[in-house]
Amino acid sequence: MPITPIMRQFAQYVCVGGLAFGVDIAALFLLTEKVGFHYISSASIAFVLGLATNYILCVAVVFDYRALQNRAHEFVIFSLIGVAGLLLNNLLIFLFTEFLGFYYLVSKAGAAVFILFFNFFLRRLWLFSERKKAQLDSP
Repeated sequence: MPITPIMRQFAQYVCVGGLAFGVDIAALFLLTEKVGFHYISSASIAFVLGLATNYILCVAVVFDYRALQNRAHEFVIFSLIGVAGLLLNNLLIFLFTEFLGFYYLVSKAGAAVFILFFNFFLRRLWLFSERKKAQLDSP
């Protein structure tokens, strides 16, 4: 089976996401265990650090096409998708921790799997696909 461009991008996105997740989970652990923040506050801060890491690596390594010429607009949309992911991330962590009794880091890992797909497909659709460019260029 030949590797399609979307499969290649997704594989790269998983690697980049793994690095961003490493930043995220390390910050979550340090802020919760060492600084003493509540795990939801820590998760929010850590998610933003992971988001910045993810954006930088995505535009440098993963996506070879950018639908928007204005990088500030691109980052805003990238971030809005990230904020939607953050809200969903925190909801999932809360549900897994408070209602299912999982350790908060296990909850984070479970949430991260879902957020990976959520973010990749929305970002690719809205920011890094020629299909989006065709929609933007239409009057």
